[in-house]
Amino acid sequence: MRLATGVALPPAIRQPGYDRAAQACGIVHFGIGAFHRAHQAVYTDDAMNAGDRDWAITGVSLRSAGVADQMNPQDGLYTLSERAGDATALRLIGAVRRVLVAAREPQAVIDAVAAPETRIISFTITEKGYARTPDGGLDPALAGAGSIYDFLGQGLARRMAAGRAGLTLLSCDNLADNGGQLARLLDAALRPRAPALADWVRATCTFPASMVDRIVPATTPADRHSIAAACGWRDEAAVMTEPFTQWVIEDTFAGPRPRWEAGGAQVTADVRPFETAKLRMLNGAHSALAYLGLARGHEFVHQAIADPGLAPLIDRLMRHEAAPTLTPAPGQDLAAYADALIARFANPALNHRLRQIAMDGSQKIPQRWLETLAFHQRQGRACPAILAALAAWIGFIGREGAALDDPLAAPLHRLWQAAGASGMAAALFGASGLFAAHWVATPADLSTLAGCVP
Repeated sequence: MRLATGVALPPAIRQPGYDRAAQACGIVHFGIGAFHRAHQAVYTDDAMNAGDRDWAITGVSLRSAGVADQMNPQDGLYTLSERAGDATALRLIGAVRRVLVAAREPQAVIDAVAAPETRIISFTITEKGYARTPDGGLDPALAGAGSIYDFLGQGLARRMAAGRAGLTLLSCDNLADNGGQLARLLDAALRPRAPALADWVRATCTFPASMVDRIVPATTPADRHSIAAACGWRDEAAVMTEPFTQWVIEDTFAGPRPRWEAGGAQVTADVRPFETAKLRMLNGAHSALAYLGLARGHEFVHQAIADPGLAPLIDRLMRHEAAPTLTPAPGQDLAAYADALIARFANPALNHRLRQIAMDGSQKIPQRWLETLAFHQRQGRACPAILAALAAWIGFIGREGAALDDPLAAPLHRLWQAAGASGMAAALFGASGLFAAHWVATPADLSTLAGCVP
């Protein structure tokens, strides 16, 4: 393929096998960061390579113009590098047509949601993008102008007025029952001001649950330099990832969809066993590695999992604390899953930064750790590995102070100033704590946490 720059990529680089210019945009994706470009966009590229048509993607960045400024001058094209050890496989992805920046072109985003060609709206906006309160409800202060609920409300209202079909709204974020949560939160945002629209959405749109899995570290200048050396083109939107990828999707679509199975996606009646295993085993272990690893001076995941003081804790968290809380699907081998996760964490080619995982902890720990703690508490059992990780998170809050990268940074900082290291566990997980809706620590747990805060 000859790029708009005039550069012809080497034949060894796999390239789109369809006419990109002839494809209509059937998908609008909110949150077009590196993860989406390494995951859902690749499955969509596979579907169009297999013969599906009119599933090009309009990407939406809610605030930052960074991805749009990288991708639009490249006509939406970018390279995907799969790295394992010393091996790298390069591929050009063509599924993304354009990237809109909602903060500077809001009407174009609304037009895209309302467009007759659009059939799916998908999301990787991270946990904080759903504007939830600590107990899981909708935070009106965060759900107003500029939020996904604002753009969805306006775009869906135009669809309803035009007599167009409802849409599939597909959450791909690390939330338990992510489809159900999106449906509930969107209804809470729409119903007070537009009850007829809320009824229409409930009657015509669907919200499949999905589980996504692929490790995608942030791309560095050195990564871009190595891509340029390999293909003769400096790709500003290049994405690095691992060979492993998984996508499990609930089969509840409002209309047509791409044949994502061409890329290996699994469409099933029940996503929950896969979703819960990923949240509690992979994501739970990742967060533990982040906070414990940072406290011990590590920078990358592969360094933390190689630490003999951390590896046994991570192994225990996955096999003896998270896994017993799960009801696996037929053929789902949790022991083999844990083995595979440890091998993936140890991949030195990814350079997955612990700080990338550590951000937004308040939005992640309820489904990653607190549900596991609550399960074992009902059985009268302790979770020493998760308690150690939780103490490391509390210590992280204290070390970061006002610079904490978290939607609840301000209240967490105020709590730390008021309670100090010794009282922070009770302020967060006591009977009246910030996270009491998810898990209330016993006096023994609070004592353990207070004694372990770094």
